[in-house]
Amino acid sequence: MRDKKQELQVAALENGTVIDHIPSDKLFKVVALLELEHMTNNITIGFNLKSEKLGKKGIIKIADKFFGDEEISRIAVIVPHVKLTIIRDYEVVGKRDVNLPDELCGIAKCANPKCITNNEPMATRFHVVDKEKCILKCHYCEKEQSRENIEIL
Repeated sequence: MRDKKQELQVAALENGTVIDHIPSDKLFKVVALLELEHMTNNITIGFNLKSEKLGKKGIIKIADKFFGDEEISRIAVIVPHVKLTIIRDYEVVGKRDVNLPDELCGIAKCANPKCITNNEPMATRFHVVDKEKCILKCHYCEKEQSRENIEIL
């Protein structure tokens, strides 16, 4: 019996970031959120790749791009539990599970039209009351909203 060789489903990256374990149905939301269509970096997007954990998954590899905490928090609102891998000289130098922080500032819009953040020039601020279900509570008006109703700024 022949041994089946393992193949990379997506090409290796010299320097940059890999966002892995994205549920396939959320992949293009992440692409839009990060505005990848406006980047000039080399970007590889894998869609409907085999995954033992998810069945089908998406992956994004972005050359020479390293994300800050705010960008990572934006990703976490859309797709929690993805994996971020930092690559330098073709070597993994860091791995990080993307999870929601306890508080989000200036990332999401409050769904309450009467909230001060929708009527005055000030940043939004939410407390994450349920990280698994992504339920946010506005610091100012206390309106709660879930992932399905969150509008990213």
